[in-house]
Amino acid sequence: MKRFKKTTGDRIFNIVNMTIFGLFALICAWPFYYVIINTISNNNDVAMGRIVWVPQGIHFTNYGNVLQMAGIYNAAFISLSRTVIGTIFSVLSASFVGYCMTKNYFWHKKFWYRYMIVTMYFSAGLIPWYMIMHVLRLNNNYLAYILPSLSQTFNMILVKTYIESLPASLEESAEIDGAGSLRRFFSIVVPLSTPILATIAIFSAVGHWNSYTDTVFLVTRENLYTLQYLLYRYLHESERLAAIIRANPELYRFQDISKVLTPTAIRYTVSVVAVLPILCVYPFFQRYFVKGIMIGAVKG
Repeated sequence: MKRFKKTTGDRIFNIVNMTIFGLFALICAWPFYYVIINTISNNNDVAMGRIVWVPQGIHFTNYGNVLQMAGIYNAAFISLSRTVIGTIFSVLSASFVGYCMTKNYFWHKKFWYRYMIVTMYFSAGLIPWYMIMHVLRLNNNYLAYILPSLSQTFNMILVKTYIESLPASLEESAEIDGAGSLRRFFSIVVPLSTPILATIAIFSAVGHWNSYTDTVFLVTRENLYTLQYLLYRYLHESERLAAIIRANPELYRFQDISKVLTPTAIRYTVSVVAVLPILCVYPFFQRYFVKGIMIGAVKG
C-alpha cells in the first residue's frame, strides 16, 4: 500500500485538530469529574465549595447513605424494568412500522406516513395528553411507562430510510422462495439493520431511564415510583433529609462528622447514582451511532 508523506501543513493541521478536540473533550468530561470528586470528598469542604480539582478526605460513605434511603431499590427496579421492556417494544414498534412504510402495497401508505410526520410538529398539549391517559386508565398503572413510548415517529423515519438503503433483491429472493412478510422482516431486515436498531435502542433507553414527568402526572403509588422521580424528590428535599440524618446521633456516634451527609453532598451523590448506569451502557452502543445515523438519516 502506498503511503503518502505528510507535509508540514498536514502535521500542523493534525496538531491543531487534536488540540481543539482534546480541549472540547475535557470541557465535556470535567462536569462529571467535578461532581464525582465532590461525592467522595470531605462533606464540610464540599459544602464550602473548596473542592474543585482534587478530592480531599476521600471516603465513600455518601453512596452507602444514599443507597439506604427508603424505596430506592424498588424505584431502581421499576426504572430498570421500564428501560428494558420499553426499549425492546419501542425498537420493535419503530422497526416494524418503518418496514411497513417502505412497502408500496401497504394500505394508504402515503396518508399514514404523512399523518405520523404531522405529530412531530404539532402536539395537543399537556391537558389533552393527561385526559387520554386518564380515559385509558393508565393512572397508577405500570403500562403508562410502556405504551406511550411505542409511537416514536423520529425513530420510525430513521428505520424506514435505513431499510430503503438495503438491496431490494434480498427480500425479492426470499419472497420467491415463499417467505412471508414477517419471515422476511425478522430473518433478513432485522439482522441487516443492527446499526440503526442499536442507535434507536440507546435513544429509547436514555429516554426511559431519564424520564420522570410521567410519574409526576400519572403515579401516586409509591411502589410505582421510578428512580429518577425518587431522586428528583430527594434533590428537592435534600435540606430536610440532611437535617434528619444529622439529628440521629445513634447512627453516627462513632463516625467522623465530615462524612455525614449534607444537602450539597446529597445533590451530588444522587446525581451520580442517576447518571452512572446509563453512562456504563452508552459506550457499548457508541460504535453503532455514526453508521446508524449516517445511513438512516433523512435524505431528500
